Amino acid sequence: MSASWRISWTIGLAGLLLASCATVPAGAPDGRYLAKGVFDARDHLPPPPAKGSPEALRDREIFLATRSLKDTPRWSLAKADNVEERVLEGYACALGVTPTLQTTPKLAATLLRMSRDVRSAVAGPKLKYKRPRPYLSAAGPICVKKSPGLSLSPDYPSGHSTWGWSVGLVLAEAAPDRAEMILARARAFGESRIACGVHNASSVEAGRVNAQNLFAALKTSPAFQADLAAVRAELDAARAAGPAPDTAACAAEAALIAQPLL
Repeated sequence: MSASWRISWTIGLAGLLLASCATVPAGAPDGRYLAKGVFDARDHLPPPPAKGSPEALRDREIFLATRSLKDTPRWSLAKADNVEERVLEGYACALGVTPTLQTTPKLAATLLRMSRDVRSAVAGPKLKYKRPRPYLSAAGPICVKKSPGLSLSPDYPSGHSTWGWSVGLVLAEAAPDRAEMILARARAFGESRIACGVHNASSVEAGRVNAQNLFAALKTSPAFQADLAAVRAELDAARAAGPAPDTAACAAEAALIAQPLL
């Protein structure tokens, strides 16, 4: 893992860490749910499309075609989704309640701990494949500032997509009656990286697969299962207490993410 990518990821989670004031349970391996060696994402993800392959050419076509999204509402959503530590706000409409540190501290603590497993699951394949980001080889705007740190962070798999899907899978388990809407938002969270121009479409899809593989491993952890049960009870209480997010804003978001990118 390059130093710049490691710093970028750490900053992206710092808000959740500081805000939750969560502590890691005694004896947890490096603050994670999974002990070293239990899950290696490199063993579960196929390689990215080979250079010059039809799949790689399709990635290029998608990147170029989606540059027309600049300054549209979908572009604005992609910029908002770039801020990883605000991911729970992005799921408010899908959940039917806005999680807060006061009403859902167990959720914040669980995601904080899981984020360390996600980080490991992303770092391994990124370093293994070292696929460049699409904007480095094709001209076009991206929705965030171009920086050396971003450029040095490999494309495959998408860390944001892995993170967004991992959070979505937790929330879908904790609120199964809202699972369809939650997973639709998880898909949109990943697609925001395509709209933004910072990831190839196949790398975003790899993030989804990466999250699903990791989640299957996490469910073998008794600590994760216990925390998930606590999150489920906490979310039930929060949703009952309300208030629900703004109806008009949620309807607009649902209509936006229902539209295909192309």
